[in-house]
Amino acid sequence: MADKEKTYVEDVDRSLYDFRNEDEDVYKVAEGLTPEIVRQISKEKNDPEWMLELRLKSLEIYNQMEMKPWGPPIDGLHMDNIVTYIKPKDNKMSADWDEVPEEIKDTFERLGIPQAERESLAGVGAQYDSELVYHNVRDEVAAQGVIYTDLESAMHGEYGDMIKSHFMKLITPQDHKFAALHGAVWSGGSFVYVPPGVTVEIPLQSYFRLNAPGAGQFEHTLIIVDEGADLHFIEGCSAPKYNVANLHAGAVELFVGKNARLRYSTIENWSKNMYNLNTKRATVEEGGKMEWVSGSFGSHTSYLYPMTILKGDDSKVEFTGITFAGEGQNLDTGMKVVHTGERTLSTVNTKSISKSGGISTFRSAVVIGPKAKGAKSAVDCASLMLDDISRSDTVPAMDVRCDDCDVGHEAKIGRISDEAIFYLMSRGISEEDARAMIVSGFADNVSKELPLEYAVEMNNLIRLEMKGSIG
Repeated sequence: MADKEKTYVEDVDRSLYDFRNEDEDVYKVAEGLTPEIVRQISKEKNDPEWMLELRLKSLEIYNQMEMKPWGPPIDGLHMDNIVTYIKPKDNKMSADWDEVPEEIKDTFERLGIPQAERESLAGVGAQYDSELVYHNVRDEVAAQGVIYTDLESAMHGEYGDMIKSHFMKLITPQDHKFAALHGAVWSGGSFVYVPPGVTVEIPLQSYFRLNAPGAGQFEHTLIIVDEGADLHFIEGCSAPKYNVANLHAGAVELFVGKNARLRYSTIENWSKNMYNLNTKRATVEEGGKMEWVSGSFGSHTSYLYPMTILKGDDSKVEFTGITFAGEGQNLDTGMKVVHTGERTLSTVNTKSISKSGGISTFRSAVVIGPKAKGAKSAVDCASLMLDDISRSDTVPAMDVRCDDCDVGHEAKIGRISDEAIFYLMSRGISEEDARAMIVSGFADNVSKELPLEYAVEMNNLIRLEMKGSIG
């Protein structure tokens, strides 16, 4: 059999995403983080007074708070060098694709967004650096009473009170240092409201593109799915590669009503100079269901742990995730679920693949509250290392405060076995094809949950080029 060390499994193909536009014609704040910069962003956004107060309070908390000591190092990230707000000059959001500035339009055309909207999406929001440049929803969906718009327009319009009562209530500035940073400098993002009993038959999608070097993106997504309603929301993101650090510290707050269902799919393919320090959280009322589908393939360093609070009795969450860590990547991902209602159910299934010295860590935290009688939780995570220089770790935590519950955790970490390769080769399959088949089969039950059928560009974002070559 050929030398194992000569076997090569290709990285995610990034050729589609590493184009960039020159950022000469832009407006941006100075590098760093000061009260003056925060006030400048607030003025640019025409914030109501309560939002300016929240920004300044968040900045104060950020400056006082220490980083958690347990995650991957972020030594290469220096906030003094990060531009927290940047936008094209004379930018305005439009519902007409023809009105989007030409070079920005070209960016999204190359990523397949307009084609995806025409073929398989109920609505699309497109953000470029710190601002949304396009937002549109199909007439038949709007006729159902569904609101899908940029968060800032909603805040200044008739939904201002709803925004104020929900914004940074699930994720608070006190949660961690980068939640506080987000509260201070957030910009852009989408607002969705689905009225009671309404089913949105085809997905909505937001796509976030960070073009500028040395910049941060801090969009805020707020989704409210009212009683008995049903929604699938897709989030995609990418950036070209630079030789300076970029930062993504967005926030996602999801409110799932009584007997409602929300499926939130994320395909993340940031470049390898990106620090992805995103925060996502959902709360689920009685009989409701939250579904997370997460694909993490990019960034230099990631901290990403979507959290679900099963607040209502008989509420449920399913979390499905896949992570691919290649050379120079340290991806620390996972999930957290808090059971407070009775007969609540959480099901977690994740797969991670690491190669070429990549580090993949899965962290899970399951909390069963004292009143969560009849709660059930099952966590299953499996990791595959493709060589002997990569690393994979599983760090589970369970905090059980109720006797009447059922909690289980299963973890498998391993490498491709010589026996499996030999068996397939004995059936006439080449070694490289055998390795590709095993990796593909390992990821299949998770990757098939990713929303390939809904958006054309998703195929490029999650396709693992498992071409083997010897020599």
